Amino acid sequence: MNLLLTYYGDDFTGSTDVMEALVLGGVPAVLFLNVPDEAFIREHFPDVRAIGVAGVSRSMSPDQMEAELPPVFRALQQLGAPLFHYKICSTFDSSPTVGNIGTAAEIGWRVFQPQAIPMMVGAPPLKRYVAFGNLFATVGENTYRLDRHPTMSKHPITPMDESDLRLHLGKQTGRKIGLIDTLQLAQSDDALAQHYQTLVDDGCEVILFDTLDQTHVQKIGRLVWAQRGERPIFSVSSSGLEYALTAHWQQTGFIEAPPPLPSVGAVEQLLIISGSAAPGTAGQIQWAMANDFEAVRLDGVKLVDPALADAERERVIEQALASLGQGRNLLLYSALGPDDPAIAATNGRLDALGLGSRTVGQRLGTQQGLILRELLERTGLKRACVTGGDTCGHAAHQLGIYALEILMPVAPGAPLCRARSHNPRFDGLQISLKAGQVGKPDYFGSILRGA
Repeated sequence: MNLLLTYYGDDFTGSTDVMEALVLGGVPAVLFLNVPDEAFIREHFPDVRAIGVAGVSRSMSPDQMEAELPPVFRALQQLGAPLFHYKICSTFDSSPTVGNIGTAAEIGWRVFQPQAIPMMVGAPPLKRYVAFGNLFATVGENTYRLDRHPTMSKHPITPMDESDLRLHLGKQTGRKIGLIDTLQLAQSDDALAQHYQTLVDDGCEVILFDTLDQTHVQKIGRLVWAQRGERPIFSVSSSGLEYALTAHWQQTGFIEAPPPLPSVGAVEQLLIISGSAAPGTAGQIQWAMANDFEAVRLDGVKLVDPALADAERERVIEQALASLGQGRNLLLYSALGPDDPAIAATNGRLDALGLGSRTVGQRLGTQQGLILRELLERTGLKRACVTGGDTCGHAAHQLGIYALEILMPVAPGAPLCRARSHNPRFDGLQISLKAGQVGKPDYFGSILRGA
């Protein structure tokens, strides 16, 4: 194989984001749910240049990450690509106890033994920016520092209370963190490379890049790619890294810009299941309600309760089948924005049961995945949309999906994909697996129209 890179995504939606950045940048890529066998790749995906694995480490404890990640990192290392990317969210979702990025960096350090870990978090195509080490993100027409972001500052599991990534990451690792800021990025390529080496010589083990615009993106791509040597580059970054690498590769003629992917056309009916509490998804749900989608609220309190989950799931399925049988487009959702009282009620039920509110993603996502699987099996629908990282991951597993390929872009970071599944019913399913904060208000309409 002639791979350019391999990657592991710390959540499902972020993993599709990387695949999209690669494919639209001219690098054939396939996303797997587990590390594929090299012979399988050669037989079924002979032209692939990048392999990804969609993980769920963003919702894991450090101990769980220590058990999960080392064998995956080593297996991907064996595929022989010159760069391995541990993909994190461009909103840096993490804490010392959940989704600890420092723990992933430590594991990668042991496996790959890098000289230093380049870290690019900003992704201007996704409206994520880093300035003097501080992370910003745009919502609508407004750009917020992450500790004042309407979603991330209130995130139910990993609220962002510090926008300086050096301080935030410093709570998760003892590794020395350096920064290449926007003023240094204005220097010549040779001066920039020298400054990077100076940071390495000074003992910096993680080197963070400011990222504000496309000029920065191309410079970072050039600098990171120049670090390859006998050992693979190990980077902990957002999908901004793929935008940077493909920009550099196209600029140097290493790869060519691909033609636009064609639209796939409309379907008669669309099924949507949402586990996201993001304001962006709330706006999309409201758009759907106003545009002839039937919306059914899922009772999270019952779905996370082992004694009540089966009955509640069956109730939802029967109601959903009745709606779909009438030819309606259907939306099933568990929350309408971050302030929905259902969130506190669901977490409260888990705490009362002694199950812990931090298990909400796994428990609710599993039930939503079971609902999706049965509805698709019983209706034969050909296209579906899932929102929310935990919901997407569990839904994909319930459908027996082992790989995804890009069909067409819809919104940056949220493409429509073709599923490869061990279950013949779901092999070829058209599915969107979308992060909650991504997409315009009419995103669901775009999925329905396939354009």
